[in-house]
Amino acid sequence: MAKNELEKVTEEKIAKGGVLAKLYFDMQHLDKEKLQPLLVDLINQRLLKEKGVVYCYGMIDEPIEKDKIFITSAIVTVLTENFFSMANIAFNYSPAGVEILQPHKEIVMRPHELQTYLMDLSAMSLNYSKYILEKVMKPEDIQKISTEIENRIELGKKMMERKDEAADKAG
Repeated sequence: MAKNELEKVTEEKIAKGGVLAKLYFDMQHLDKEKLQPLLVDLINQRLLKEKGVVYCYGMIDEPIEKDKIFITSAIVTVLTENFFSMANIAFNYSPAGVEILQPHKEIVMRPHELQTYLMDLSAMSLNYSKYILEKVMKPEDIQKISTEIENRIELGKKMMERKDEAADKAG
């Protein structure tokens, strides 16, 4: 049986550390006509353009009404270059559910890859915290925390560069 192009791309990416998953999203709105376009935008203008996304496509349910609010959901299949790209999507878009389709076996990461992922996750968490704090803090407190965060990010980058150099020498 001949494989189609999508299957070939999927197998190739999974073999190189990619992750294929179904993401489940739900959305509510007072205006029924806005729900499906919002989910189409999520899939085509946001998820598809995220760093590390190879492809994504989705199916959006017809909205239903409950207590004068319209509710719908979408199932989106996403192939990413690696685990961290999928983790980034989960962090930034908060799907209601995630189902890993492939790989079928464990995901193996080298220590320096895992360290890079954790440092990137730490930076995302800091940026998220910064965003929240900016909404409730005084400008002078925001400036102090911003400086601390920028210094921490720079330090993290330097640490990663040293680790990458060490990994290149060892590898």
